[in-house]
Amino acid sequence: MTIRTRLLSLVMAAVLAASCVAPMLAYADDDLGDVDTPRVSVTSQQATDSFEGVTVSADNAAATLDGCDFALSDFKRAQTGSNRDIDGAYCGYAFYEGSSAYSVVFIAMSDYAVVYLSPEAAQQIGYGDSSGDAAASLLSLLCALDSANASGGATLNADVTCYVTTETRYVVDGVAFTFNQELSDGRFYACVMGEDGSDVTDSSNARYAKPTHASFANVVASDQATIVAQPSMWESLGTFLSTLDYSPLWVTLRTTLTAIVFIFVLGLAAAYFCLRMPSRVRDIFDAIFTIPMVLPPTVCGFLLLLCLENNTAVGRWFIDIGFPLIFSWPATVIAAVVVAFPLMYRSARGAFESLDPNMLDAARTLGWSDARVFFRLMLPLSWSNIASGTVLAFARALGEFGATLFLAGNYLGVTRTIPIAIYFEWMNGNTDVAIFWTIVIMIFSFVVILFINL
Repeated sequence: MTIRTRLLSLVMAAVLAASCVAPMLAYADDDLGDVDTPRVSVTSQQATDSFEGVTVSADNAAATLDGCDFALSDFKRAQTGSNRDIDGAYCGYAFYEGSSAYSVVFIAMSDYAVVYLSPEAAQQIGYGDSSGDAAASLLSLLCALDSANASGGATLNADVTCYVTTETRYVVDGVAFTFNQELSDGRFYACVMGEDGSDVTDSSNARYAKPTHASFANVVASDQATIVAQPSMWESLGTFLSTLDYSPLWVTLRTTLTAIVFIFVLGLAAAYFCLRMPSRVRDIFDAIFTIPMVLPPTVCGFLLLLCLENNTAVGRWFIDIGFPLIFSWPATVIAAVVVAFPLMYRSARGAFESLDPNMLDAARTLGWSDARVFFRLMLPLSWSNIASGTVLAFARALGEFGATLFLAGNYLGVTRTIPIAIYFEWMNGNTDVAIFWTIVIMIFSFVVILFINL
């Protein structure tokens, strides 16, 4: 290969890589996000590291700032609000504060935020002086606590336009914000609505605006804030393992072990009887038995859902006998059996076809029945391939995701298997949990491959 050819190859590779990366960069820069965009969680330690001088308590409830004589405590975040009427009256898109009012309330919008300071809190922090240090310190504390409590939701950026007010009602571009409103007995809310009383979350509204979240805190003296120390690595690991929900592991093992019994029996039976069929009929059944292996799992799940849903005769029959299938644990077994069955069937059929037919015929001439030939001759001679097929089918059932999610859904402790848990934990910002289950699946896969190679 000449130098010119090598250079041309490198240039083409670079162009191809850029064409692949560019769409991802454009997607990542989409401010509106997407339903499939995973949430990214931030720990209190990460929040502390991200905001210079800010120390966030390990319980994410308080924060202090170096050189600042005030701190924030009792921090609480509302990920979503409600657009329903409160006591028969529309009050806007409302975030519930609690049974008491907070001295600091902020509501974040897509491109700006409004921070409310009670008059007492404003006086305590010295808000309104010419330096603006109080507002900057307050925003740093809010951003750090907001990031630590985000749980994968939207976060408040320190560079965002922030309006600070001491009035309980504040208007920005026709959008009215009200704070610490006792809209029912002992229940306080922060609300967003049009200045004219309209619903600004309605996309047809000329003042359309969508609040992302709201947070609440109290201003205290810096020496009165309770800062819980960050745990050590081993303490964090112990807490993580002790609080982890292990139900996906038990659901997965229960589903896979049950499914492999059906897969083993059905796979051997299908392979054996296919050998006894005429060639044309055999080809048809072979295609039927093998097609789940080449279809996308979501297609298999969708077809199973169409066949077994409650509106079908089969689905109604199972409901009548008190054994509903859809979105139940048996549905996870059915999904696993369907997608893993072809591996067992193909392995068993290949093993049976490799046997010498003259040897089988000789056994029959000696008076052996078909059952005796199968169990005493065919199975022992084919056992190596059958065992490999069983292990592969077990691994395929263990990692099943698409068909299971379609047919059984995602119910914690019932149908949430490890692959489903990985996806939803990642989407919800629980990256540590997703990584843990990924490691578990990798260990299982390694053991399976090791077993096959033995």
